[in-house]
Amino acid sequence: MEEDTSPTSQEARNEMARLWRTWRTVHEMLRDRGYEMSEEEVKIDYQDFANKFGGEHGYPSRAKMTIAAMPSEAMKAKYTPLKKRVSDPDPVPDCGPIYVQFCEDTTGVGAKQVRAFNHLVDEGNYHSGIFITRTAISPSAMRLLSSAVGHICEHFQESDLLVNITHHELVPKHVLLSAEEKARLLERYRLKESQLPRIQVSDPVARYLGLRRGQVVKIIRKSETAGRYASYRWVI
Repeated sequence: MEEDTSPTSQEARNEMARLWRTWRTVHEMLRDRGYEMSEEEVKIDYQDFANKFGGEHGYPSRAKMTIAAMPSEAMKAKYTPLKKRVSDPDPVPDCGPIYVQFCEDTTGVGAKQVRAFNHLVDEGNYHSGIFITRTAISPSAMRLLSSAVGHICEHFQESDLLVNITHHELVPKHVLLSAEEKARLLERYRLKESQLPRIQVSDPVARYLGLRRGQVVKIIRKSETAGRYASYRWVI
């Protein structure tokens, strides 16, 4: 049987390959944030992906591409705030299930699509959501997404996730500190958090890890003399 080499088929295969790379990065990102991800989900190969998500004429069907994940116990520990008073009840982790959706629309992604996504996040009682589109969304849609009540919702373009930036040799390892680790750090050096160097929430690695304002991240770099050394950044 001859392979179909028509322009349409080649275009479909190229799009499938691009989306497969994005899909894998999304799963690596969720795992690195602390969500429960199996090795099979993270390492899905191209053919299995194409078989599972192939649609009409060999193009990927984004309608099938949704992800739901639960936070691991380690993630819950990272996101548990400190007690303000000894008599207070045990604090609840500020994290929960997450929902990820790939938008089908190719153009004109705006408030309508974001409202539908926010509704799905709300209806499913998810703590967080990630909305992934092929193109940029309008500023009003971005405001609508980021102002979702009771949820943390983020936006990425597929092209943002074609490559996992944390795999680059020049990107040092970033490790989120728990509230307790942050408090110990500030006490040890007798600092206020505002005295720490800063990292913007818009920083590519901060976005990848879903860092939030007020958190502190440990950055581990390689050193020719010391082997490794750590620095800290306050998320603003």
